[in-house]
Amino acid sequence: MPGRALSGPQAWYGEDMAASDEWIYALTEHEISEIDSALVRTRDRNKDLLSIGRDDFVLPTLSRKIGELREEILKGRGFVLMRGLDIGRYTKHEAALIFWGIGLHFGEPRSQNGKGHLLGHVHDLGKDVSNPTHRGYQTTIELSHHTDSTDIAALMCLRPAKLGGESSLVSSVTIHNEMLRRRPDFLEELFQPFYVDRREEIPEGKLPYYLMPVFNWHDGELSGFYSWLQVEITARHPGVPELTDRQREATQMIHDLALDDRINLKTSFQPGDIQLVHNHTIFHARTAYEDWEEIDKKRHLLRLWLCPPDARELPIQFTGRYGCISAGNRGGIVVPGVPDRAPLDPE
Repeated sequence: MPGRALSGPQAWYGEDMAASDEWIYALTEHEISEIDSALVRTRDRNKDLLSIGRDDFVLPTLSRKIGELREEILKGRGFVLMRGLDIGRYTKHEAALIFWGIGLHFGEPRSQNGKGHLLGHVHDLGKDVSNPTHRGYQTTIELSHHTDSTDIAALMCLRPAKLGGESSLVSSVTIHNEMLRRRPDFLEELFQPFYVDRREEIPEGKLPYYLMPVFNWHDGELSGFYSWLQVEITARHPGVPELTDRQREATQMIHDLALDDRINLKTSFQPGDIQLVHNHTIFHARTAYEDWEEIDKKRHLLRLWLCPPDARELPIQFTGRYGCISAGNRGGIVVPGVPDRAPLDPE
């Protein structure tokens, strides 16, 4: 562990971000025109998503701006919100093509679950997260602050909820600094490995859990990795010890700090918004929401897990979850015998 407070653009506070809109990028009319042109070219070739590469979705001007945004995500504040698409102009398939095409300019898509979904859907399917094969994104419940198993997580809002469903972001670097100032003994605990449940998505030859610290210090950079639900349930497996009181206190402090309005940034999605977050420096969450009764109005977000070629070097501890840790070829959830898929509807 670094043993000192960390500074720089990654160590931000929500109250400062809320007072600024520098993290929102408004697409220009010219950039939207480029997106439309790229959409027409790919759509008219009848290509499915999995056959579309970055070179197929040409964005001459916007791609340069995306390079700047990717730099901000990977080395700056760790997140960006792209705004300006009139999502009502596009069919479901066209919206997915646009999201996929833009995403390719940030990184390569990775599988998000044991079904091989490269394109995911955040949509209430009435699932119960007490079942280890179900996921929080298939429900309307609150999702506490966590990271995903990829470098960049991206969401496109097709339809917001009737009420609630706010996104909450917090800098894991700021969480580290606050814990160092208030409870350095808890912080030290979080640099030690925790058992983390795979929730039945088990790669070939692996155990149903793995070991990972919440905080990892490597090559002068702090990388966070955290999912309380997956930590809490791991003791269901033979040979896995119960969490100690100190571990529970330390993780509770993460939760409490992440809910501090000075520290977190809450945002409400508008249709067409694209949010991208850097999992190694951001913990993200979602508030519970009330949905519409009409099927065609229900909250629906598309999701991509992206692996950029210029991502940071990760420590060896990440091999337990990522397998390979080489930039451009890591992350995601891969299980034996499951091919990559990009469904256009939630499942």
